[in-house]
Amino acid sequence: MTWDDVLEIGCALPGVEESTSYRTPALKVKGKGFARLRTEAEGGLVLLCAMEEKEALLASGDPTFFTTPHYDGYPAILVDLERIGREQLVELVEESWRIKAPVRLRRDHDSGGPELS
Repeated sequence: MTWDDVLEIGCALPGVEESTSYRTPALKVKGKGFARLRTEAEGGLVLLCAMEEKEALLASGDPTFFTTPHYDGYPAILVDLERIGREQLVELVEESWRIKAPVRLRRDHDSGGPELS
């Protein structure tokens, strides 16, 4: 997977815009960041998630998921895009979007109602 795949997945969700965060490519929903590509030197994609999910992903031993001291205690997981499959990436991007998306957008998305961009 690549950042272009993240864009395709994320921009299919309502209210999402391509942006930047910390001078790196990012996705935001209604101005709130939910996905960010770290610099090439840092590596990985930052996605928000529940702390329990982060702990489970890290405990799985799957090298696709990692963290750094900067993200310790923060509800975000780092993802190696070269290792993750599309289905899992779709699930994680949508979950990250749900954390930041307004209730109305989540509700409309879940019900198949109007999708506001």
